[in-house]
Amino acid sequence: MNESASPLLETVEHETGPSPAWSVLWLHGLGADGHDFAPIVPELVQRDWPAVRFVFPHAPVRAVTINNGVRMRAWYDIRDMNLANRADEAGVDESVAQTEALIAREAGRGIPASRVLLAGFSQGGAIALATALRRTQPLAGVVALSTYLPMAERLAAEVTAQAPTQPLFMAHGQFDPVVPYAGGDFSARRLRELGFNVDWHAYPMAHQVCAEEIRDLGDWLGRRFAAADAG
Repeated sequence: MNESASPLLETVEHETGPSPAWSVLWLHGLGADGHDFAPIVPELVQRDWPAVRFVFPHAPVRAVTINNGVRMRAWYDIRDMNLANRADEAGVDESVAQTEALIAREAGRGIPASRVLLAGFSQGGAIALATALRRTQPLAGVVALSTYLPMAERLAAEVTAQAPTQPLFMAHGQFDPVVPYAGGDFSARRLRELGFNVDWHAYPMAHQVCAEEIRDLGDWLGRRFAAADAG
């Protein structure tokens, strides 16, 4: 692992082999940082995968209203626990732009959008979905874990013609007290209505990840790599 700093968001990076031809850009949840999911790499990676660059950015530090204005790493302010009003739209837009800048950096390093997978957990997953709906150059796939579609009606109106071609893996804990299961399920159904092929998974867990989920995600990612090679 190594840290990189630039005008872009700071990131933690890990390459599973020399000269990676794929990138996975993974956005953490509220109050965490890019180190949070870095240890998942050895659990996730499968033997027959190509070399992959994992990029784990640190969200900016900002005041979070529901946490009494305490400053922490967050992709957007949370002003209300109600999912319909939870996301600060200006913060979401800012984080989408920062995510797009990291995707562009991968292109500059030789990995086009068609070989970039965008993943996120909780708040990070909301940004992954918001980014995906506005893409005109489809990504290889999008992963949204324990999360929801923010600004659902606005984003539904902004979805591009190319966006639904991006495969989507969504997973949620049935006992999630932070992002209720019903919110994730509703978001998956809304995305299907918008034309997305959603691979939906539910697990008997709270607001977390579990070993079965990581295996299922690894299998799904493996299919994305194999499909590109077959094409």
